[in-house]
Amino acid sequence: MMGRQVAQGSLFYGFRLDDHVPGDHFLRRIDGLLDFSFVREALADSYSAAGRPSIDPELMLRMLLVGYLFG
Repeated sequence: MMGRQVAQGSLFYGFRLDDHVPGDHFLRRIDGLLDFSFVREALADSYSAAGRPSIDPELMLRMLLVGYLFG
């Protein structure tokens, strides 16, 4: 079962990414340039309808890219 990342509201604190990561950060530029939405459609046939939901494949690709770039 293909998972999907769902935004979850904060429970005990107010954390805003915009307050901590500059607008000109390298990863913000990558996010603006690259569209990873094709990943879910391309991998849809690889997932079963039964079982536990997986990590969102788009999120996984983003994590792999960050790991590669910042190793």
